[in-house]
Amino acid sequence: MFQFRKIKLEDKEWINQCLRISDFRGGEYSFANNVAWQRLNDTVICHYKNFYISCSYDDGQPYVTFPTGVKIDDSGKKEYIELFADLKKYFSEQNKKLIVSSVNEENLEWIKEYYGTDVEFSYDRDSSDYIYNSTDLSELKGKKYHGKRNHIKRFMDNEWSFEKIDSANIDECFEFATQLYNQNESSNDYSSIVEQYAINTFLMNMDYFGLVGAVLKSEDKIVGFTIGEQLNSDTFIVHIEKALSDVQGAYPMICNQFVKKFAKDLKYVNREEDLGIEGLRKSKLSYKPVFLLDKYIVTFN
Repeated sequence: MFQFRKIKLEDKEWINQCLRISDFRGGEYSFANNVAWQRLNDTVICHYKNFYISCSYDDGQPYVTFPTGVKIDDSGKKEYIELFADLKKYFSEQNKKLIVSSVNEENLEWIKEYYGTDVEFSYDRDSSDYIYNSTDLSELKGKKYHGKRNHIKRFMDNEWSFEKIDSANIDECFEFATQLYNQNESSNDYSSIVEQYAINTFLMNMDYFGLVGAVLKSEDKIVGFTIGEQLNSDTFIVHIEKALSDVQGAYPMICNQFVKKFAKDLKYVNREEDLGIEGLRKSKLSYKPVFLLDKYIVTFN
C-alpha cells in the first residue's frame, strides 16, 4: 500500500510539484529542508496517489507530516479523508496509531468537524514558525526596532561587506560552520551532528535546491553566513543563519541585509521554529513576528 523510503535528490521535481499545489507556509514544506534534515527523526517519504507523504519517528512512534499535493477544497478534503483511512489501516497493522503533525488551524477546523471525537489534538508551540513582514525586517522602522538599529550601527563602525555565496567564498562557509561546530560544547549531541550534516547538504547542493545565501564579513573576516529560498507564493524562508555572537550587531545585520537582498519582493519571511529553546525563542520574538504559524498534532483514535 505505502512504500516508504529515504528521500533522494532525484525526487525534487515531483515533490516540488506537490508542494506548489498545496502552497503551505510551514518550514517543513521545503524539499531542501526535507533532504537536509532527514536524519534528525529517521524520516522516510512516499508518493501515494496525488500525495507527498513524509513520515518521521519519535521513540519508535511514527508520525506523518500533514501531506501535500491536493488543494484544500471539498474534493480535496474527500481525498484527504480517504488517505487518512488508508494510513490508519497501514499503521494499525503495525499496532500503531495514525498521528499527523504540522496541521495548521485551517485544516484542524475541518478535521475536527468531520472526525469529532474520533481524533484528539494538541498545540505544538515549539514547532510554530515565526512569520515576519519582509518590510519590517528590511527597514527596521519604529521604536520596536530601535535596539536592532543601534546594534547594526555599531557593526557598521568597522569595514564590512555582504556577499552572495558563490564559488569564490563557499569554502569559507564550510570552514566557518566547522569552526562553530568545534567550539560548541554540545557538539557531540546528535542534534548538533545532524545540524552540521544539514548545513553541509545545503551548501553542497545550493544550485540544485534553488537556494540563495550570503556571507557577512567584518574587516575582511567572515563573521556569519545565511541560506534561504522562496518557500511558497508569498513567503521567503531562512534555513540557516550563523554568526559570531561576540561580534556586536552581526546577527541583526545579516538578517536585515539578507531580507533586503533576497526577500524584498515577497510579503513574508519565515524564520522557522524555536524548538522550545528559551534563548532562541527570545531572539525570534525580538524581531517582532507579525504572527506565529501555529501547528497542531492530530491523533486518530
